[in-house]
Amino acid sequence: MQNITKRRLKRSAIVIVLLYIMIGSILYFLQEQFLFHPTTMPQDYVFNFEHQFEEVFLETSEDAVINALHFQVDQPEGVILYFHGNARNLKRWGRIVQYFVDMNFDVFVMDYRGYGKSTGPLSEAAFYEDARACYNYVLQRYAEEDITVYGRSLGSAMASKVASENQPKRLILEAPFYSVIDVAQRRVPIYPADKLLHFSFPNNEHLKNVNCPITIFHGTDDYVVPFSSGKKLADEFSDHKMELVTIEGGGHSNLKRFDAFKSAMQRILKN
Repeated sequence: MQNITKRRLKRSAIVIVLLYIMIGSILYFLQEQFLFHPTTMPQDYVFNFEHQFEEVFLETSEDAVINALHFQVDQPEGVILYFHGNARNLKRWGRIVQYFVDMNFDVFVMDYRGYGKSTGPLSEAAFYEDARACYNYVLQRYAEEDITVYGRSLGSAMASKVASENQPKRLILEAPFYSVIDVAQRRVPIYPADKLLHFSFPNNEHLKNVNCPITIFHGTDDYVVPFSSGKKLADEFSDHKMELVTIEGGGHSNLKRFDAFKSAMQRILKN
């Protein structure tokens, strides 16, 4: 009887180890599918939006072309360089940024490589390279003191990176994470996320070199990027011109529905 129990325990241990290895392998080899959810579109797709815009193509390296939209209004109060989240493409995000165009701001929003019409091999370094190219494009057309850098979710990494290397007027982060590794470690604490992930997107490191005012918007009911991750980021830089706008009951993609978001955004952008 004792031998049977030992054999069963041994088999159970082997199954647990194999499951651990199998799930870890899935996380390692399929991590891009978990992190990024792009939707491609034909190169001849014609965008249609309410506000006037120009479609832009930037050759950011020999093997990459970045597609972007530049919305423009008469006598803008500034320009918002907007880095979007990890899903869909400019067909969706072009509609979302109309919120800021309606507030009388020009907006420049790009698609990452593999999203929409943008092409090129994906890597964390490539994300930053393309973000820099977009910042430089905007900088050639606007005074730097008129540039607001805005990052939503995944886009917070690109926004914080370019803000750390330049001197924009302000940095706004919507539903940002402390780092991707931090979020992954919270979701799967039994795995060493820092060893498994090719991508780190360390907002906590980028913000160390940001000199402009920073505002974080985060909903308390965000189940994609936990509120605790955004708050951890805000707390670490609480003495760094940092403001955390907490949206009670807010989720990951619905903050614009809340009056607290609208009033705070109005106050910050019109300041």
